[in-house]
Formats: sequence, structure tokens, C-alpha cells
Amino acid sequence: MGKVASGMSMSLDGFVTGPHDSREKPLGEGGEVLHHWLGETATAADEAVIQEMSDGVGAILMGRRSYDFCVGDGGWGDGGPAGQTPCFVLTHNPPAESPDVFTFVTDGIESAVAQAKAIAGDKTVGVHGATAAQQALAVGLLDELHVSLVPVLLGGGVRLFDLLGGGPITLNRDRVVEAGSGVTHLRYQIVR
Repeated sequence: MGKVASGMSMSLDGFVTGPHDSREKPLGEGGEVLHHWLGETATAADEAVIQEMSDGVGAILMGRRSYDFCVGDGGWGDGGPAGQTPCFVLTHNPPAESPDVFTFVTDGIESAVAQAKAIAGDKTVGVHGATAAQQALAVGLLDELHVSLVPVLLGGGVRLFDLLGGGPITLNRDRVVEAGSGVTHLRYQIVR
């Protein structure tokens, strides 16, 4: 089976969105700067990092908040963050209707990861969103952590590592890509 990996853009002060994120502003106030490297300031190194991640993904795992903020018109349309790649959404209350690409999982992170891995096969399960990544990391189901460190201090928003609990988690850094955009792409293996 493939690995489970989270890839997030993060400010130097640890935020993956700016303050007051919402359906209208999924990246919060000022949070758009976290994704400039994906478009307007992208270098060849940035494009290689995102291409590698998108080529290797076989399923996506996310929380309900990410789904609510980004599904449909004004967001991802009828697909998920990786188009028609199957998405598994952690939730207590599945919506009555949703695009076919989404499966709603109500029995916890372990079940969601198992279902996503079964679909992904030898490919990667990409974990989307801070809460889903924190849950997978806390129970030992995350294999890799990709952080695209953006040279900005947001001062507020959603932190990537707020809810870990349970003591230290050791990481082995196995890649550093310093892109001309100013973003530093870091990849860590989770030590078990």
C-alpha cells in the first residue's frame, strides 16, 4: 500500500490560513499569500514540487470544514482539491447530497485512512487540511509531512500543529528545496 502524506503551505509563524477563514475566504484574511507560489510567483522548482505531489496522489482525506468551505460553485466545482481523485471526508453529519467524488466517513480517522488507502492502492493518500493532518499524525497514521514554508508572518488563523497532544513526534527531514519564489519546501518522514 501507498503512504499517507500531508502537504500544506504554512507561514513562518505556523498558520495555514489567515484569520477569519470562511466559505467566502477559505484562506482567511491575508492568507492568499500562502498560495502565491502555486501561481503568480511559481518557479520551476515550485512547479516540480507540486507536480510530484499531484502525480503521486491516489485519494484525498480531508475534514468537513475543508469540504464545506470549498465544494461547489466558487470552490472546486463538482470535484475535490485534485479534480476527480476520490475524496474521503471526516464528519459527524454527512450532507444529503454531494458530488460523486466524495465519500463521507463517520467512524473516525482510522476508518477514513483505511478506506482512502484501499482506493489509493500503491499511490499516496493526500491529507488536506490542518485538522485531518493533526488527527492522522496524533494516531500514528501519517507517514510524511510536506511543508511549503512561506516567508510571511500572518499573526493569526488556523495553525497546522495546534491539536497534537500525546508528547513529541520525531521527524526526519529528507528534502529541502529552496525555490526562487522565496518559499522553502520541506519534506519530513515521521519516525515510528
